[in-house]
Amino acid sequence: MRSFAFPPPDAAMRDHFALLADYNHWMNAALHAAAARLDAGLLAEPRGAFFGSILGTLNHLVVADTLWLQRFAANDPGHWQPLQPVAALPPPRRLDETACPDLDAWWQRRQLLDQAIADWIGTLQPGDLERVIEYRNMAGQAHRRRLSHLLLHFFNHQAHHRGQATTLFHQLGVDVGPTDLLLRLPAA
Repeated sequence: MRSFAFPPPDAAMRDHFALLADYNHWMNAALHAAAARLDAGLLAEPRGAFFGSILGTLNHLVVADTLWLQRFAANDPGHWQPLQPVAALPPPRRLDETACPDLDAWWQRRQLLDQAIADWIGTLQPGDLERVIEYRNMAGQAHRRRLSHLLLHFFNHQAHHRGQATTLFHQLGVDVGPTDLLLRLPAA
């Protein structure tokens, strides 16, 4: 595989992450609206997805976002206060953990996470995206990665599993609505 030299992140990249935080919030609200049209049994019914059910998939997103935000908070340079409410949550122990037993609990947690994400991205200063973040994965292995790269993974992971959730909704005849990032891009 060819090695690629990554240029240093800049203000444009911080703007891109702010856009992705906005998109994340918008899409999670769409998922919530779709889920609210189904009864609890259908949300929890196994559907053969990576995390079983629609609720299992939504819970995985909450778990993964919590893990990453807690890792970011542990590397706090002193101005990442918006991450503190997430840092105070019990750390997830498994990626398939049921952090939220029902849709109402999921929506409360999701709103907390989405607000923390948007507020935190807004605090990023020049140089923050170049910071090296140290963390341990669920297996306890130590890793070091640049924050800009981890944020790309963070937002990509959300889109990946939201895509799975929209498929599960579609299979039940529930239209989540438009999902294109293009719809959140500001006009030039």
